[in-house]
Amino acid sequence: MPATNIDIKARYADLRRARQIALRLGAKLAGRDRQVDTYFRVPRGRLKLRESKLSASELLPYIRADRRGPKRSDYEVIRVPSGQRVKAILSRVLGVRTVVRKTRDIYWLGNVRIHLDRVDGLGTFIEFEAVFDGSPRAERANREKVRKLLAAFGIAGKDLVKVSYADMLKDG
Repeated sequence: MPATNIDIKARYADLRRARQIALRLGAKLAGRDRQVDTYFRVPRGRLKLRESKLSASELLPYIRADRRGPKRSDYEVIRVPSGQRVKAILSRVLGVRTVVRKTRDIYWLGNVRIHLDRVDGLGTFIEFEAVFDGSPRAERANREKVRKLLAAFGIAGKDLVKVSYADMLKDG
């Protein structure tokens, strides 16, 4: 059964301020990561191979609507022992759509991951991912958590991004 979260992505110019807000809310720093996400061409959803300094290599297939504001994402985290070999074969089979390089500060606030991202070629962003069991009741509760975090961080609707970093790089 896939994992589920409610997430948002927003442009956020002042990551130092975001860090202060996260800590004031009680978030705990999990670490700073340098990630390279290779997105492959797929007919539906998204598929990326994440190469990470903190968690090695993971294949991440996911389905999420493209819209601003809190949205549901269904995904799977598949650890792969040899990221380079998997990337080579998937590149040949599916083709590479784009590559996203970023530095990410990862915080946990209860079940919510807060990502403070510096994305090569795009700028600075914040993401919230409220992880839950997929049930309708938990989905409503986690949408509300994310809405409260939007207010706490002062994120305006105009700053919300509806697509992935890969889409932004491809289109922009």
